[in-house]
Amino acid sequence: MSNEEQKNDEVTIENADRRKFFGKTALIGAGVVAAPMTAAMFASQASANAKKAAMSPVVHPGELDEYYGFWSGGQSGEVRVMGVPSMRELMRIPVFNIDSATGWGITNESKAIKGDSVDIMVGDTHHPHMSMQDGRYDGKYVFINDKSNTRVARIRCDVMKTDKMLTVPNAHAIHGLRVQKVPYTKYIFCNGEFEIPLNNNGKETLEDVSTYRSIFNVIDAETMEMAFQVIVDGNLDNTDADYDGKYFASTSYNSEMGMNLGEMIASERDHVVVFNLARCEAAVKAGKFKNYNGNNVPVLDGRKGSDLTRYIPIPKSPHGINTSPNGKYFMINGKLSPTVSIIQIDKLDDLFADKIKARDTIVGEPELGLGPLHTAFDNKGNAYTTLFLDSQIAKWNVEDAIKAYNGEKVNYIREKLDVHYQPGHNHTTMGETRDADGKWLMVLCKFSKDRFLPVGPLRPENDQLIDITGDKMKIVHDGPAFAEPHDCIMVHRSKIKTKKLWSRDDPMFAGTVAMAKADGVDLMSANKVIRKGKNKVTVYMTSVAPTYGLNEFKVKLGDEVTVVVTNLDMVEDVTHGFCMTNHGVQMEIGPQATASITFKADKPGVQWYYCNWFCHALHMEMRGRMLVEA
Repeated sequence: MSNEEQKNDEVTIENADRRKFFGKTALIGAGVVAAPMTAAMFASQASANAKKAAMSPVVHPGELDEYYGFWSGGQSGEVRVMGVPSMRELMRIPVFNIDSATGWGITNESKAIKGDSVDIMVGDTHHPHMSMQDGRYDGKYVFINDKSNTRVARIRCDVMKTDKMLTVPNAHAIHGLRVQKVPYTKYIFCNGEFEIPLNNNGKETLEDVSTYRSIFNVIDAETMEMAFQVIVDGNLDNTDADYDGKYFASTSYNSEMGMNLGEMIASERDHVVVFNLARCEAAVKAGKFKNYNGNNVPVLDGRKGSDLTRYIPIPKSPHGINTSPNGKYFMINGKLSPTVSIIQIDKLDDLFADKIKARDTIVGEPELGLGPLHTAFDNKGNAYTTLFLDSQIAKWNVEDAIKAYNGEKVNYIREKLDVHYQPGHNHTTMGETRDADGKWLMVLCKFSKDRFLPVGPLRPENDQLIDITGDKMKIVHDGPAFAEPHDCIMVHRSKIKTKKLWSRDDPMFAGTVAMAKADGVDLMSANKVIRKGKNKVTVYMTSVAPTYGLNEFKVKLGDEVTVVVTNLDMVEDVTHGFCMTNHGVQMEIGPQATASITFKADKPGVQWYYCNWFCHALHMEMRGRMLVEA
């Protein structure tokens, strides 16, 4: 049905409903007695109205969204915080990118967090996932990968800031990422998607593909350091973990280890590799590992025949893997196969004990449509799979699909819904936890075509919000998104507790506090200039709306200048900024926070600095001079 036909159809239905309404009114006016409304009828109508209001995507002024949404920013390198169901953008959290609003990637504190990748100014964020306790979100951290530069970062949810970042060694292009669900998030699991030589030092034969491997990576969630890595056969795409803390699994679309498209899709089957966590930890403890490329990361051998892994053959070129909220199944989405392969997780014990064959773990393989990529879940036993080529969502019942696989004549597909267009990831509210609530489904479509005002050849993607509380799915919101927001999660607002003010002992600016202490400076009161050697100057100042503690300071041309600002305001939402004009210098300083930035005073004369975050009625007057002597 075209858009115009759909609109006409909606108008026809609306007019029909109005005719029914006016017909009843006319009858009453003609003296026909209407049945009186009983208390039960009033209660039923009130209940229906309350349910309708609860599932409305409209969040009125003064009201709050029910869920936080964490969206990857795709090629922007950031993470976005959305309100769901309103789909209002609340915040952009810079991670792998440079952000001029907050000074991320420019301030000394953010550079310290970026560490060895401080000079890399781009990122490609894909999979945001929150830390857990007993399979439930704990509101502590969100982890995010950077495929383009093989990094993983951690966001603190209490301040919505990136606080740790790791460049993953030995691997190439971190793609799929998930967290350990049970008993808590001790580890982050993530895949190195592309194949490289184990000793990738350029000294060996670079064309010898037999030396190439993909690496599975296990990161300590608290320290954000490598715990261990596992070599596998084939490449690695997406990953997920069970709800028992025993197994994690990854899809491979290139079991052939091909170096071009034809080679990568040659086989009729690829595989899922399943990792046994306890055996991996025991192998590390026993020293059964090697080191590569001059680092001390334990690298285990998980290739076929290893005691650490098992390989389950599935249809060619699988993509997403999703664990059902009841903890029973891994869903492997077929991509080039119209099927989803259902792995029964409790059968993995027998597989690792060599009591059954790998394919015996498959208990269902429903055929859903063309291009299944990812599967989400409600709390009623239903699954929702994106069909990329069909531009549809397939809603299907998991247990019925298993019955059909066993030969019973049962229709497991409940409904198919057209989405616009080419859906990739999809997620339900709380659907990656034990607390899946079956309210909203978010579908991230790769193309928007005719959905929005044209903006030139590069168009936005389309996020579509779907009400899944009823028997029928209902699209209630289209939302343009830039750049490609690859993936998202939706977390109930009760799970997250944010700070209103910074704590003075926060580790985010501990390095700057230590520097001030070494300089004999009290950050809460000092407004002074300290010359350190011939060409280095540190400027300490406070800020209280609408003034800086220093109205001016003097340096020499060519000096390396570090400006440290401490925001003394105790009122929430009174953020200050520091911008040195014509020097590419600006940063944000939240209430009670300290931030610092270093630059070269390479222009002589009067250089003004000002507060670039609106803070007061006299905000425009909040400025000062840097006097640069030639």
